[in-house]
Amino acid sequence: MFRFLSVLLIFCLTYNIQAQLPKKLNSAEIHHEIEKLNFFGSVLYVGAHPDDENTGMISYFANHTNARTAYLSLTRGDGGQNLIGPELREQLGVIRTQELLAARRVDGGEQFFTRANDFGYSKTPEETLQIWDKEKVLSDVVRTIRKFKPDIIINRFDHRTPGSTHGHHTASAMLSFKAFELAGKKDALKDQLESLGTFQPQKLFFNTSYWFYGGREAFEEADKSNFFEMEVGTYFPKLGLSNPEIAALSRSQHQSQGFGSTGSRGQSTEYLELLKGELPEKDIFEGIDTSWNRVESGAEIGEILEKVEKNFNFNKPGESLPQLLEAYSLIQKLDDNFWRELKTKQLKSIIAACAGLYLEATAENPSAVPGEQIAVQLEAINRSDAHVKLQSISLEPNNSKIHPQKTLKNNIDWQEAIALKIPSTASVSSPYWLEEETDNGMYKVNNPELIGLPENPASTQAKFKIDFNGTTITFVKPVVYKYNDAVLGETYRPFMIIPEVSVAFQDDIKIFENDNPRQISVKIESGRENVQGEIEFEIPSGWKITPQKRPFSLMQKGSSINLNFKITPPEEQDETYLKPVIKVNGKEYSKELVKIEYGHIPQQNLILPAKLKLARIKIDKKGEQIGYIKGAGDAVPESLEQIGYQVNMLSPSMISTATLKRFDAVVLGIRAYNTLEKLKYRQKALMDYVKNGGTLIVQYNTTGGLLLEDLAPYPLKISRDRVTDENSEVRFLAENHPILNYPNKITPTDFENWVQERGLYFPNEWSEEFTPILSMNDKDESPKNGSLLVAEYGEGYFIYTGLSFFRQFPAGVPGAYRLFANMISIGKE
Repeated sequence: MFRFLSVLLIFCLTYNIQAQLPKKLNSAEIHHEIEKLNFFGSVLYVGAHPDDENTGMISYFANHTNARTAYLSLTRGDGGQNLIGPELREQLGVIRTQELLAARRVDGGEQFFTRANDFGYSKTPEETLQIWDKEKVLSDVVRTIRKFKPDIIINRFDHRTPGSTHGHHTASAMLSFKAFELAGKKDALKDQLESLGTFQPQKLFFNTSYWFYGGREAFEEADKSNFFEMEVGTYFPKLGLSNPEIAALSRSQHQSQGFGSTGSRGQSTEYLELLKGELPEKDIFEGIDTSWNRVESGAEIGEILEKVEKNFNFNKPGESLPQLLEAYSLIQKLDDNFWRELKTKQLKSIIAACAGLYLEATAENPSAVPGEQIAVQLEAINRSDAHVKLQSISLEPNNSKIHPQKTLKNNIDWQEAIALKIPSTASVSSPYWLEEETDNGMYKVNNPELIGLPENPASTQAKFKIDFNGTTITFVKPVVYKYNDAVLGETYRPFMIIPEVSVAFQDDIKIFENDNPRQISVKIESGRENVQGEIEFEIPSGWKITPQKRPFSLMQKGSSINLNFKITPPEEQDETYLKPVIKVNGKEYSKELVKIEYGHIPQQNLILPAKLKLARIKIDKKGEQIGYIKGAGDAVPESLEQIGYQVNMLSPSMISTATLKRFDAVVLGIRAYNTLEKLKYRQKALMDYVKNGGTLIVQYNTTGGLLLEDLAPYPLKISRDRVTDENSEVRFLAENHPILNYPNKITPTDFENWVQERGLYFPNEWSEEFTPILSMNDKDESPKNGSLLVAEYGEGYFIYTGLSFFRQFPAGVPGAYRLFANMISIGKE
């Protein structure tokens, strides 16, 4: 993927703006948390990807039933598309991880993952589990069950229907079904027992619907004797929202996938098919003690907290503090570690909210490097009549500490600055699952305590020790960065530890269409003041770089410099990587700092190995000027520029007969007919362009949400046909067609080293005017001949392709470039 270091979108939705702000509970929310505190049931919902979850079910259990609810997504969605930017693969996985966390902030659930990598669409669970490490993913599911301890597990998909849906989907249900049996066994996954012990959930369900039966009529006739029916269209007066409205807000956080959803009101029915355990009659938690009686010595605590819930004063929440503090002291005496830790965490947030206690630690800068010292501004305020004393505050990781011994009087703010020294051995802030280079199926995580977590635990934090009239409680707050934005006002960002110096190439890939030298640009950025050093490269054999090394000097923190070098490729076709080495004071640095910035999620920093793919491709082309109409977002325009085309970006409003006639070819980006509403009004101009001698290349569109019925000048029907095996055999149906012969002779070699897939959403019906060029299929499937279709129309050519060029170009696949050049060059012999 080509480099876009900073993309900032501002969204007006309240949940998006608040996503990065400290959570401040109002009285209704405090009471709701007390209700949750008094409920001991838990539910784990299991699916394969971000956006698989039923947000209505999660919200219902979290907000109506008051159960502790979580979603386990086996993957982070790395293999999907991106509708809001150019990030794909691991970077898209980071975005989708944060979108899931944003969704959980809306619907009240928690979030977990496994180490499974979303490698792309899979047609069977067998294929999925061959690419994933089946035993490791199963271990991760069991780990989540033993750690979260759900009474009820709900699978999003049916474990009994392999081949009927995405292989990841069915695999998630199969692994959940197996994990349900293993989690309670002492002889299963013994390496987890010392830290987690065993736990046996009581019930396992499949969240079925008419969709799984092929339609509403078939579902109405289905045997539902083993189903538990739930009405989840509840309205919450405290929140002013219905459950479906909350579910829609939650689902709308999946912005990279275009899942904006409109809320609804009224009844909404869900069906759960029982797979394990006893079928409940009225309450899904029948047979499970969900009161404080569930834990030994919990009855007394339950009596206190039931009175708090019943007598809660919405106008003066602080009146509940004496009883809450009494319950807190009793909870600390519980022998059950799991319930003691969980209920302590819940109760601490309620106590702070009832006291109007606001605690904050903000860094003077958004980032620091290992060994650097920065100032941290501390703030504490008590907005109740309770006797509250600030005893001490300590900063981690270096344990700087102050002892204010300050009584916090009602609504009198206290602030003080303290120095934070980042240890020289501190790790940089980057997603833990990306610390090591991943393989196709699994992320590598060496620390078992991190497995399953959605993101890194805060590495810099402040511990506020507060005395509530004799009861001492420690509150932990992450150190954050806060500033005032001229548009958004008070704005928060995560505080990051970054490298002393980072390096990035302007592009991810450099294509050489001949053996002429090309210039590359390298950006060096400082994480601290006064960085001086030298950059050189690990140069692969056959390639030359000039100059071989260069000194640099950066005097200010956050400053950067762009250095240019000249690369000369070998004469023969070759692919390799260029890696930089920066030397500063005897230390070597070769990592890139990637920043991902969108308005609906907190800023994310990734520290990744810096490398530039170099590809010497023997390629000929005809034509120079390309018009490109961007669809859902891809790096195809930049890729075409790499091989010497001049690419002009066109919006639908710019499309006209006069505008298009100067282009040698016009290319529509992926899913353009799914995402560009105005494009349907410009279809005639596009067809006239072809009729008058132009070449129009339309890349894949999905079957759902097509904005135009007739995409082509002749009948053509898109299907869900796809070939997911990137190594599947490609057969030539029209060996003598110009598109396979001019100006580049296409051979089977051109289909080697493709990534993730061959293509998707191929047409499966077309008129005789179209010539199918290629045939391919996955194992044990019929041939798919619609991946590349060409038709003459008037004086020009219309080309429709489902081949995934948008994935092959960023990976530098030579054959993909050569074939696309032929597509552009058609008719120009």
